[in-house]
Amino acid sequence: MPEAFAPILAVGGKSNSLGRAEEVVQKVLQDKTRLDELYDCLFEEDAWLRMRAADSLEKVCRVHPEWFEPYTERLLHEIAKRDQPSLQWHLAQMLGEINLTPAQRQAAIHWLETKLNNTTVDWIVAANAMATLVQFAHEGSVPKAQIIPLLKNQQEHHSKAVVKRAAKLLNQLGADNK
Repeated sequence: MPEAFAPILAVGGKSNSLGRAEEVVQKVLQDKTRLDELYDCLFEEDAWLRMRAADSLEKVCRVHPEWFEPYTERLLHEIAKRDQPSLQWHLAQMLGEINLTPAQRQAAIHWLETKLNNTTVDWIVAANAMATLVQFAHEGSVPKAQIIPLLKNQQEHHSKAVVKRAAKLLNQLGADNK
């Protein structure tokens, strides 16, 4: 019987380390049937385990975004409601990878916009939410004019990295940075 993912992801050295997450990624890539087990780790009690699970899911999603189409509703209705930043930033990345229906895309856009409505959002969540929204704008899913104010708002973020990212993304959209 294969080793369960929760104990693998619970071990990580420093608490913010990814530990054995890459091992889990490889196991899922070799056996798609274990994706459910990995997804279920997002609901474990340990926040560091959940962070490692989210990181692993996002890495699997980059390789096989089509595997996540059956999970899209759950991601939008279960994970989007969680307030853990590491779950949010990985979700923002995954939403840019998965093939979304029009209704799912609108729900994703709404969720991403709510993350950028204020400048107190976690800096990595802000960076990934901005990047995915700009991707959607380039794809024609959301009007540039709708997200430009959110990017300008993030130029007031306490993180210099977010401010720089917002400026870069505004330039990509051909918007005035001020």
